[in-house]
Amino acid sequence: MFLSVFDLFKIGIGPSSSHTMGPMVAARRFLDEVKSGDWPRPAGTEVARISVSLHGSLAFTGTGHATDRAVILGLQSFSPETIDPDEIEPALQAIAARKMVAPAGHPPYRFDPQTDLVFDRKHPLPGHANGMQFCAYDAEDRLLLRRVYYSIGGGFVVSEEELQGRKSGSGQQDLLAVPYPFASAREMLDMATASNLSIAEMKRANELATRSEEELDTGIEHIWQAMKACVARGLSQDGELPGGLKVQRRARRLFEKMEDDWVSNRPNPLAANDWLSVYAMAVNEENAAGGRVVTAPTNGAAGVIPAVLHYWIRFYPEAEERQIHDFFLTAAAVGGLIKHNASISGAEMGCQGEVGSASAMAAAGLAALMGGTPMQVENAAEIALEHHLGMTCDPVGGLVQVPCIERNALGAVKAVTAASLALKGDGRHLVSLDAAVETMRQTGVDMNERYKETSLGGLAVNVIEC
Repeated sequence: MFLSVFDLFKIGIGPSSSHTMGPMVAARRFLDEVKSGDWPRPAGTEVARISVSLHGSLAFTGTGHATDRAVILGLQSFSPETIDPDEIEPALQAIAARKMVAPAGHPPYRFDPQTDLVFDRKHPLPGHANGMQFCAYDAEDRLLLRRVYYSIGGGFVVSEEELQGRKSGSGQQDLLAVPYPFASAREMLDMATASNLSIAEMKRANELATRSEEELDTGIEHIWQAMKACVARGLSQDGELPGGLKVQRRARRLFEKMEDDWVSNRPNPLAANDWLSVYAMAVNEENAAGGRVVTAPTNGAAGVIPAVLHYWIRFYPEAEERQIHDFFLTAAAVGGLIKHNASISGAEMGCQGEVGSASAMAAAGLAALMGGTPMQVENAAEIALEHHLGMTCDPVGGLVQVPCIERNALGAVKAVTAASLALKGDGRHLVSLDAAVETMRQTGVDMNERYKETSLGGLAVNVIEC
């Protein structure tokens, strides 16, 4: 089993990897299919109009997650990694006025966002809670091409056929030959013992089966710099977040107060928790505002890992940024196991699959940086995940704001606590990471759909929107 570090850590825009980034990617995939896909093309017939329908969780919370905007931008051939947030509003206004998209390398297609983009809350698609249907028509409005895609969390998008391949175990990543093909935490620990390598060293060896060392290190550094830029921007902004809940940014104000206390040597027994919280909130306020973030492993959980890394640099005397590569590799190893054996999608697992997974990844990475053995690293991940089990995804107003922003802060605090607890033991423990992951999977299957990113239950219906 192999999932790259760059599969789990992807640069994109907020507010959601599954509801914003994924739909944008799906729209671009459909454009590629229209242009060069292997489908029957009637002679003399060209695509003239495109329509899209959103289903399941995408239909229920798509407006708050900017899914409609993401689809429109994707049909204009924008991509999550490269889009300039300042270009978004002018592009959307132009498309709405022309009732047409003009993607690069294509002729213009008729597309009226008011009528050709439908939130279908009555007909969920069978493969996954985050389903999308794209259709292409000729000038006489005859259907030429229909494709279904699923946004399965963390910015991953699969077609109907690819989803079936994953479910049958015949996916591309399962077939890739790597030196340490662990598909469970137990296998990971056994391979670490047999090879006398750390989890990060094994993960590095697996990554080098597909890319050069320079590409790997440059790519990880690119991810880290994007995370730092997101934290810095989040700490410099204030004002009201979009969406109508009138939620105010708090990270800048808290940061300035804490910096003042820090330079004045005012005692604060809660300083570590406060710094973790403000770093995480800075990221997730940026995400809520549609800014540039890194999936870690999702946008909704994007603040946990950068918060823990910033905390480690600030509070750990021996911290050096060059060591951070081991953090990312270790975290990706754990995140890959969770995604492979359960899911990182809030629409499938609830928030245990998002913030819970991020906290487990961060705990493992921190334990590795602080000299933990593979058993201690696995224990740290298990502790963090275990204490997120059952957590619902119930965003108020369908927006990634309440409780998501503060939830990332608490996920970071739990990650550091989990790493600390694990490092104080010898790695032996009763509940394995594999057991925690399987429990999360079973809990997600049993969880009522109201609590899985539909905004139909929990805080989403018990908080009065102002």
